[in-house]
Amino acid sequence: MENKVPIVSVVSSFSGLTMPVIGMGTASYPPVDAGTLKSAIVEAISAGYRHFDTAFIYGSEQPIGAAIAEALNIGLIKSRNELFITSKLWCTYAEPDLVIPAIKMSLENLQLEYLDLYLIHWPLKFSKEVSRFPVPKEEVSVIDIKTVWSAMEECQLLGLTKAIGVSNFSSRKLEEILSLAKIPPAVNQVEMNPLWQQKELNEYCKAKGIHVSAHSPLGSKGTLWGDNRIFDCHALKEIAEAKGKTIAQRWQICLRWVYEQGASVIAKSFNKKRMEENLEIFDWSLSVEELEEIRVLPQCKIISIGTFIEPSAELEAQL
Repeated sequence: MENKVPIVSVVSSFSGLTMPVIGMGTASYPPVDAGTLKSAIVEAISAGYRHFDTAFIYGSEQPIGAAIAEALNIGLIKSRNELFITSKLWCTYAEPDLVIPAIKMSLENLQLEYLDLYLIHWPLKFSKEVSRFPVPKEEVSVIDIKTVWSAMEECQLLGLTKAIGVSNFSSRKLEEILSLAKIPPAVNQVEMNPLWQQKELNEYCKAKGIHVSAHSPLGSKGTLWGDNRIFDCHALKEIAEAKGKTIAQRWQICLRWVYEQGASVIAKSFNKKRMEENLEIFDWSLSVEELEEIRVLPQCKIISIGTFIEPSAELEAQL
């Protein structure tokens, strides 16, 4: 099937990176089995998805690799080059001598020779393998930006990834990277949705030439860390009804809103019909009045480091 998804240029990348503005997310809690995930990825490629977002910690790299191999074998795509694959450096490997082994491990899982985008997952380092959540605060520290980013740059220079970036970074942490980077981050993937709009961070990234990619555009409903606030939002329900969307389709309002902010969006669904509906946001737009209704919605962050680690005021102050 011909790709339906528009492409966005990520101008800060040395490689002149372009990426589809909608990617399929693969983080799930509780985790789905590998066979289910592989089948969902193949269905997504058939539906028109070309951007897939994974991470070492998700446990989805191997099923994605198997799905890509199958898609090539049955002719859904002619070349791996048709796909855009993002993965992430997990906190356990956020040390300069572990970055290249970590990306090579992800590439082996994915059965790929290179990634399109490799991100630092969080600006945090864990002292050992995580055995429980929340992670004990004594096992967590802020990463050494200078040495870890240098190792990320080496990944790009070696051709292991076409571009590098970060995830869940504040403007303060981005400023640290920009002050020392030879290759600036191409992307900052952060939580972004109508109830956590990230206005200041989005403006900062635009000014610095860093593309914003939105994870959790629907509030991570159904996960350990998410909630139903977006689905229960009365204003979003009304806008959906005005657009002729069913109550079950109101997530399209959130995806369209993110797209109109100039960001790309990572949307996760393993349901075939919903995967297709997630792509149906490009032939309509939100009105000025509807955008204003969304602009004034009360803001509340869903995902924070406190979701995954024990409370630490000292650590929070460094981020």
